[in-house]
Amino acid sequence: MPPSSSPAEVPEAETLIPSLPDDVALNILARVPRSHHPSLCQVSKAFRSLISSTDFFTTRRLLGSTDPSLYLTIRTNASPSFLSFTLQNRPRRRLVPIRPIPSSCIGSAYAVLGPELYVLGGSHNDVTSSRVWILDCRFNTWRLGPSMRIAREFAAAGVIDNKLYVMGGCIADTWARAANWAEALDPRTGTWTAVASPAEVREKWMHASAVVDGKLYAMADRGGFAYDPWKEEWVPAESELDNGWRGRACVVDGILYCYDYLGKIRGFDWGEGAWKVLKGVEKGLPRFLCGATMANMGGNLVVVWEGKEVIGNRKEMEVWCAEIEVRKDWDGELVGEILWSEAVLTVPFRSTVVQCVAVAL
Repeated sequence: MPPSSSPAEVPEAETLIPSLPDDVALNILARVPRSHHPSLCQVSKAFRSLISSTDFFTTRRLLGSTDPSLYLTIRTNASPSFLSFTLQNRPRRRLVPIRPIPSSCIGSAYAVLGPELYVLGGSHNDVTSSRVWILDCRFNTWRLGPSMRIAREFAAAGVIDNKLYVMGGCIADTWARAANWAEALDPRTGTWTAVASPAEVREKWMHASAVVDGKLYAMADRGGFAYDPWKEEWVPAESELDNGWRGRACVVDGILYCYDYLGKIRGFDWGEGAWKVLKGVEKGLPRFLCGATMANMGGNLVVVWEGKEVIGNRKEMEVWCAEIEVRKDWDGELVGEILWSEAVLTVPFRSTVVQCVAVAL
């Protein structure tokens, strides 16, 4: 739904809640879980106008009443464009399509900043791009953002203190690429600025990244590293972390989760500097030998994977999703409880989950 400027556009005769000032009604309605918003939209035109306004989402954020929403990007052989979906929980869990990204690129980096999802760079027909697309998840609308200073593919990206950092994804074979190998976007000004980086870091090619404790960690082909924007310092990643990080990962309560070469979910405990297998989920999840995509959804670990082929008239495949409550037990072991696990979408066979992220709305 297109955004309106504010609830003030509601006609006076159409008050939100009779006998209550609209600002009080806004404060009440902003606390309603997002899964009930479709029902609220059917109450009245005033409710529908409110829920499609920026003031409504701003109030939810200020009240701390946001709900995590899961967004997925899927690549299929049946479509030249990547498909975009969001997870709907009511009346049943399923992925519902939203407007796809206007220009699909392979190897884009993804980052979440507030209610918006940034898709950075990538390549199309072997041409690397510096373009940035932004999905406003409040209204599921795309717009072009400020382009990066240089083109990138398979870069590392993350948000720290409301600034978006991106690094790598290019060969530093020119002055411009060396000087801007890492850069940061200030969303308030829409300006990218170069981040100084040492020559030995610019030789690396990233395959995964995550933000932990105010640092952007990037795993590279020849040893990972971490960047601390407060100290403007680059340091090598812990060797144990470097050796065990495989594939796309996410951070929940300071633990970095990914899957190992046996297809089991493991978490890296920074306090002990060791990898630990996530226990309690062995019977409810498959072994992710072909990989899985993970996200932190409101403090729970969400895992998305490509399921088995569906037998029918057409070759299709199920996309599965599971939400896991994770914690440390008294012995310091990582324990998970599967809250739910089910197929949420059917797509053409051999489709690929490109990325999944959670956005607070």
